[in-house]
Amino acid sequence: MVSHGALTAVDDRLGGGRPAPVPQFLSDLGGLPAAGTTAALCAAVAARRARRRRWLPPAAAAAALAAAGAVVGPLKAWTARTGPDGLPLGDYPGYYPSGHAATAAVAYGCAALLLGAAARLAVRRLLAAAAAVLNGAVGTGLVACGYHWPLDVVASWCLSGALLCAVAAALRRCS
Repeated sequence: MVSHGALTAVDDRLGGGRPAPVPQFLSDLGGLPAAGTTAALCAAVAARRARRRRWLPPAAAAAALAAAGAVVGPLKAWTARTGPDGLPLGDYPGYYPSGHAATAAVAYGCAALLLGAAARLAVRRLLAAAAAVLNGAVGTGLVACGYHWPLDVVASWCLSGALLCAVAAALRRCS
């Protein structure tokens, strides 16, 4: 399904761009330096504000980021999907799912959950919307630069949603 399924027609129509400055910047926001630093800073703020179990917010965010990496790598090796240029990903085992999209979704999703844990509903909604827009920008950058097929990005978002549900459940134990 990943390489020859019905959804690959959508990938063919939408994927295959070339790197340009703005899409490159957007795709770089999905890397661990930008996304991981954001999640770490938000975890520190959340730990400081937690009423009990101060260690849990940073631990939950770190575990979610580690789990994303632990799942994405084997999935890439298992599917060995070529990229939009039709070539394998150098020394990497494949393109599906996108590691940058998973890192961004988990990191920025955790940031929204961590900062919103003690906030009013309106603030939580604003943080969730900001995380969604940022992740949409990262995914768009990855596809526009030709680094990933759209399906690679969407698969990472689905995986990340499950991890973020676990983080949200853990954070409820801190308030």
